[in-house]
Amino acid sequence: MTTILTTDHPAWHGLEDGTPVRAVRAGSGLWIVTLDRDGLHMKCVHGDEDRKPALAITDPAALPAATPAALRNGLNAIGITHRLTNPWLWDAITTAVLRQVVRAEQARRLYRKWCEQYGTAVEGPRGTLSVAPTPEQVLELADDQFSEIGAKFHRSALKAAAEQYQKHGQQWLGMEVEDLAAALVSIPRIGPWTAAAAACDYTGDFSIYPHDDLAVRTWAARIAPSYPWPDKKDKRFGPLWAGWAGTDRTALHTLTLSTLTWGSHARADLEDPCAT
Repeated sequence: MTTILTTDHPAWHGLEDGTPVRAVRAGSGLWIVTLDRDGLHMKCVHGDEDRKPALAITDPAALPAATPAALRNGLNAIGITHRLTNPWLWDAITTAVLRQVVRAEQARRLYRKWCEQYGTAVEGPRGTLSVAPTPEQVLELADDQFSEIGAKFHRSALKAAAEQYQKHGQQWLGMEVEDLAAALVSIPRIGPWTAAAAACDYTGDFSIYPHDDLAVRTWAARIAPSYPWPDKKDKRFGPLWAGWAGTDRTALHTLTLSTLTWGSHARADLEDPCAT
């Protein structure tokens, strides 16, 4: 059975043969994760294997019963999906911060420059990748170093996040998704959208994802173009989307993450979503 992988996180790269590959920091180890025809592979290439990265598995059988038929059919078509739950909360926070204001592809490029320029190189069997700079490394960066990679706008948020992570990071690690999002909002220049996106990335629970996000709207409309979706500036989309699931958080998680996964594969049909 083919493994369908969610490649929404900008750390995923596509090799020439189409193999998705990503470097992640998990615990005290640096890991290389790849997906090929034999399945998903995780290899610790540096440090200790004290925390193996985990997968969130999403089954469209858990979609809300009220999901419109065209949307349900499109999501059923991709089947059970797998998403690598971000094992490093700090990376989840910085990824969400770098998505502020800019479009998705620009954020992808910015994240990669951020990691390559100031992060840690990870040598693996498929070449050199990199992971994000640590909070300590971020606090050592000069102002012009943010400008050099196009992250001038994000500088104050990243530095504030690094300071707060050093103070509170350990207590944040064990929080449930809603509590974590609420805690992250206390960081200067991190609002509800950024906090929720980071919390979902780290916990693997997309039940509190910003459901009126442009990506969700775009892919939902692409899957079911005949459905009368609210337009992009219409605030009814979020309540409509969440309303189909009611109080069933698993159903809302499934609806949202399955749609984002569909989108990552649709984007691959247009252009390699993992291309530099």
